[in-house]
Amino acid sequence: MPPHRRWSRWFRFGGWPQSLRVRLLAGAAVWITLALTIAGFGLSNLFFERLRQRFQDELLNHLEQLAASLEVDAQGNPALRQPLSDPRFRRPLSGLYWQVGTAGDRVAGDKAPGETVLSSRSLWDTVLALPPDRLEARTLHQHVVTGPAGQILAVMERTVALPERPDAPIRIAVAADRAELGRIMTGFNQTLALSLGVLALTLIAAALFQVHIGLRPLSRLRQGLNAVRAGREKRFTEAMPGEIMPLVDDLNALLAHAEDSVARGRLQAGNLAHALKTNLALLANEAQALDSPDAATRAERGAAMVARIAQMRRHIDHHMARARAAASRGMPGLNTPVADSAAALARVMTKLHAARALTITADAPPDLRFAGEREDLDETLGNLVDNACVWARSTVVIAARPASDDSPPGPPDGPSHAWLIVTVDDDGPGLPADRRAAVLMPGVRLDERVPGTGLGLAVTRDLARLYGGDLELSDSPLGGLRARLRLPRAVETA
Repeated sequence: MPPHRRWSRWFRFGGWPQSLRVRLLAGAAVWITLALTIAGFGLSNLFFERLRQRFQDELLNHLEQLAASLEVDAQGNPALRQPLSDPRFRRPLSGLYWQVGTAGDRVAGDKAPGETVLSSRSLWDTVLALPPDRLEARTLHQHVVTGPAGQILAVMERTVALPERPDAPIRIAVAADRAELGRIMTGFNQTLALSLGVLALTLIAAALFQVHIGLRPLSRLRQGLNAVRAGREKRFTEAMPGEIMPLVDDLNALLAHAEDSVARGRLQAGNLAHALKTNLALLANEAQALDSPDAATRAERGAAMVARIAQMRRHIDHHMARARAAASRGMPGLNTPVADSAAALARVMTKLHAARALTITADAPPDLRFAGEREDLDETLGNLVDNACVWARSTVVIAARPASDDSPPGPPDGPSHAWLIVTVDDDGPGLPADRRAAVLMPGVRLDERVPGTGLGLAVTRDLARLYGGDLELSDSPLGGLRARLRLPRAVETA
C-alpha cells in the first residue's frame, strides 16, 4: 500500500486506526495508564505526608523524653537523670542528635546566655547551629539547619524550666537527618512503580482478553455473511448477543427484501414481456394490412396500431410503478408528507376539471407522513381522485388520518408499520357492491362511454399491496363511491 494511502486510512477517523480491536485496546491502555499514574502520585503523596507526620511525632517524643530526663546537679547545672532510650544518640554522626543550652538572661550555674550545656554523644565535638530566635515558654519551634558532615537536619526545639530552677529556663532541641526520609520515599516509590506497572500490564492483558471475547460475535457474524455470500446459507441463523441481534434481524430483513425484490422483478419482467409480445404480434398483423389500397382500411389499421402502442405504454408504466414500489417497500428513511401531496392533487384536479366547476377539498394533518416514495403516493392518490372527478356531480373530498391501533399488520416478510387511511369520496352515482371487485381488475371498464384505460384502480391497489396496504371500495356519505386506501405511516422512533 502506498504511504499516502496508509496515512489516509490512519487519519480517516480522527487519527484512530480502522480496527475496532485496536481502538478498544488503545483506549483501555491509555485510561489504565492514566488512572494508575494518578493513583501512584496520590499514594506517594499520601505516604509522604504520613511519613513526615511520623517523623515529626518521633522528634516530639524524643523532645518530651529529653525534657523528662533533665535535672539540676549539685553545681546548679542541667544534667541528665538517665540516658535517652534510642541508641543512635550514643553513636557518633548517627543522624539523630539532642542538645541542651541556656536561654534568657538568667542562666543556671556559671554558663553564659545561649551557651550549649549538654549534647548527645552522636554530635561528637560539634554543636547544632540553632537560629537566635526568642522562644516562648513551652512553644515548639521547627528549623532546618546544617549539621555534622553536612547533613541537612530537621530540628524541633522549645524552652523548659526545671522545678529546681524555675527562674533559669533552658533551651532543649532534638534533630534528625532528613536524608532518611528521602531514602524511605525512594524505596517506596520504586516499589510502588513496580507494583503499578505489573498491575497495568495485568489489566491491559485482561482488557485484551475481554476485547477478544467481546468481539467474537462480530467474527461469527462475518463468517455468517461470507456463508450467505458464498450461497451456503440464505439467512443468519446463529444466535447472537442482544446488542448484535437487532443488526442480525435487519440483515435478515434486508436479505428477505432483496430476495423478494428479485423474485418480483423476474415475475414482472415475465409479465411485461408476455404483454409486449402479444401486442407486438398484433402490431405486426396490423402493419401488414397497411399495404391495402383501401384508405378506410389503412386509417382503421393505423388507429388500431396507435391504440396498441398506447396500451403497451400503459403496461410499461404500470410495471415500472410496481417495480419502483417493490424496491421502496421496507426501505428506511422514506418520508412523504400526505398533506402536501393531497393539496397539490386538489389544485391540479380543480384546474383540470374547471369546466365542470367541481369542488375538490383536501384535509390531512400536517404531521401525517407516508413511509414511501412521493411518486407512488401521487400516483395512487391521483388515480383515485381522477376516478372520483370523472364520476362526481359537484364534490370530491380527500381526507387522511392515522389508522387505529387495530389495523392489520404488514406482510409477513416485511417490517411492521403504523398505518394511515386516505379516503376519497364523491357525490356521483356510486357503484353497486357486486361490481366493486370487478373494477379493481386490470383493464376492466364498466362504462365505455367514459374516457379511461381501466388500469387506474388496479394500479392503485397493486401499489398499495406492495407497501403492505390495500384498497377498498364502499358507499360514500356524499352519496357516491368511497375509495379507502391504507398505506404505511412514517413515525419517529427513539
